[in-house]
Amino acid sequence: QVQLVESGGGLVQAGGSLSLSCTASASTYVMGWYRQAPGKQRDLVAAVSLGGIIKYAESVKGRFTISRDNAKNTMNLQMNSLKPEDTATYYCSAAPNIATMDAGFGSWGQGTQVTVSS
Repeated sequence: QVQLVESGGGLVQAGGSLSLSCTASASTYVMGWYRQAPGKQRDLVAAVSLGGIIKYAESVKGRFTISRDNAKNTMNLQMNSLKPEDTATYYCSAAPNIATMDAGFGSWGQGTQVTVSS
């Protein structure tokens, strides 16, 4: 299992920005960010492959930017124009492919809280 360590997150007012980072102990084909709000399922926010293929949830397109540094095994999520509905615990994940990651069978970080106040 790949070990994932997240950093970033916190409290911000609506319209503000936050950045999340994730460092992996080894290289994996797909890395991504998921989020889970209380009482809701965990959903994909964005994912990026080693080759730079990127997928975003519709709700964050145009506001969030995912990137990765393959040499350093790191991934970042820049979140702009944040909304109260973006409030959730954000999890870093890594897996050999997107299907494995979506099924929850990849590696997971401990989660970091993002709170957006109105």
